[in-house]
Amino acid sequence: MIKIIMHGCNGKMGQVITNLVKNDKDAEIVAGVDINDSIKNDYPVFKSIKECDVEADVVIDFAATACIPDLIEHCVNKKLPVVVCTTGLSEEMINQVNEASKVIPVLRSANMSLGINTIFKLLEVVSPLLKDAGFDIEIVEKHHNQKIDAPSGTALALADVIKNSLTSDTEYVFDRSQKREKRSKDEIGISAVRGGTIVGEHEIIYAGTDEVIEIKHTAYSKAIFAKGAIQAAKYIAGKEAGMYDMKKVVE
Repeated sequence: MIKIIMHGCNGKMGQVITNLVKNDKDAEIVAGVDINDSIKNDYPVFKSIKECDVEADVVIDFAATACIPDLIEHCVNKKLPVVVCTTGLSEEMINQVNEASKVIPVLRSANMSLGINTIFKLLEVVSPLLKDAGFDIEIVEKHHNQKIDAPSGTALALADVIKNSLTSDTEYVFDRSQKREKRSKDEIGISAVRGGTIVGEHEIIYAGTDEVIEIKHTAYSKAIFAKGAIQAAKYIAGKEAGMYDMKKVVE
């Protein structure tokens, strides 16, 4: 059984993971970290990762981006594997995470769901074929009105998969309101919608002459991300130092 520290335990995702782990015979949350201590859990909760002195096998992170520097520093010092699920990281934070992977196992993914990571593989095959056939590529993502970062980390990851599969130069266009010109054939448009309680929806649109192909993923519950995070924690516990992603977990 792996012992987990839940970083951001009293957030929405932290609570979903907490409830799922209760029924998981192969995992146990032994401690939580959250500045909000108003929720009572079956494990001790610390307001800062630096205060946490509980022995564990791995950390699952679903906290605010501002907490990332202290988290990574703590994990490196304690030689703790970490699953980084928080999105919207700054370039400096990403560099810190990458440096940490030279010392500890780090699994970082823009999206923890099996469905999205299967789509990543699909896009690698489909995108070059359709781009060479003259199809334009657009990504539209939708999330709830409480989400802070836009576009989503998943939308950017989808765009990166597409871009890396193409041989031609490609640019991302996030906002056409200030760009009064015809669409370039070498751009990937990325649009963000925020409203209501939409858990997460990502649509990749391939628009050709007289035909449109759409690949779409809709999340109806945060549980799909929580299940992926738990599987990732089981996978990375005990691994050697390095950078891992959900592709390896899926495989």
